[in-house]
Amino acid sequence: MEEERRLGETPFFPFFRLLDAKIVDFAGWSMPVRFSGILREHHAVRSGVGLFDVSHMGRLEVRGEKALPFAQYVTTNDVSRLEVGQVQYSTICNENGGILDDVTIYRFPDRYLFVVNASNRAKIWSWLSDHRMEGVELDDLTQEVAQLAIQGPRSQRVLQDLASFDLEEIRFYHFKNGEVAGVDSTVSRTGYTGEDGFEIYFPAREAEKMWTALMEGGDVVPCGLGARDLLRLEVMYCLYGNDIDESTTPLEAGLGWLVRFDAGDFIGRERLLEQRERGVEKRLVGFSLLEKGIPRHGYPVLHGGREVSAVSSGAFSPSLDRGIGTAYLPTEMAVEGTRIDVDIRGRMAPAEIVKPPFYREGSRR
Repeated sequence: MEEERRLGETPFFPFFRLLDAKIVDFAGWSMPVRFSGILREHHAVRSGVGLFDVSHMGRLEVRGEKALPFAQYVTTNDVSRLEVGQVQYSTICNENGGILDDVTIYRFPDRYLFVVNASNRAKIWSWLSDHRMEGVELDDLTQEVAQLAIQGPRSQRVLQDLASFDLEEIRFYHFKNGEVAGVDSTVSRTGYTGEDGFEIYFPAREAEKMWTALMEGGDVVPCGLGARDLLRLEVMYCLYGNDIDESTTPLEAGLGWLVRFDAGDFIGRERLLEQRERGVEKRLVGFSLLEKGIPRHGYPVLHGGREVSAVSSGAFSPSLDRGIGTAYLPTEMAVEGTRIDVDIRGRMAPAEIVKPPFYREGSRR
């Protein structure tokens, strides 16, 4: 496995080829959309344990004596509430309140780690650099640090056999440092599936050792982007570029809980405060089809025979055995129980607005 890595290939790319994964170009990275099959991988995470390579995500380090006020200024949540060993979900907005990215922030004793979407890594790096304060140092660790996600109700059992510390001590959205398979690692209880699980950060040079050890943990199924997208949609986690982007705000996307107006100034605060006071004109909702069909991104959404929106994210849910999706609707329509129609290639498929999440039986704790 020792070979030179090319830009756009994670350190696990040789394993993708060995396992005959179907590879696609995702945000400039060669990533597996599936290994053994999307449905098998989906069910493995819901009932057992699956392993995802998420090393394409951007890992940006913020350090220095002004690291906290800087992090506070460029994100909408209250970073000052973070204790060492805690993770926070947040958004980075532009001056108009539009979402540049959604991000997880890790607080270490002497620094913060911003984990950003692969498609936004360059944009966020430039944004942070352009707004950098005196006393702040930035570093892009994406190439030198690898990241794996082990997810599912059996994930703790598998990972515990390799960890030098008690995983039971890690609460949701917290992390610990220690060894995994003899490799110095940071392990957080986080994920994008709605199941219990962990994300592991470690030196990229140890990729072969870590992947091999995890795959030998017993019935661990390697999973690709296809299963990941189904899993996240079933619990209605936002996907950047589909559900959120610079044309949407956290308040419109149902992420208002990530905006802490009482935490001081941050980029976009004034516009978001105005929007909160006057009310939003549209809201992101989840809908469930009432007949057979698969809603796809971009399909027209109608209310009373009039086109009012388009599907943001949509798929057939294996867990629920029906089509589900998200869309932005005018606020007066964005109410549980509202009936809409989705134009599926010329056929009007009736649907109903439902309370999120779609899937509620996950093992996340």
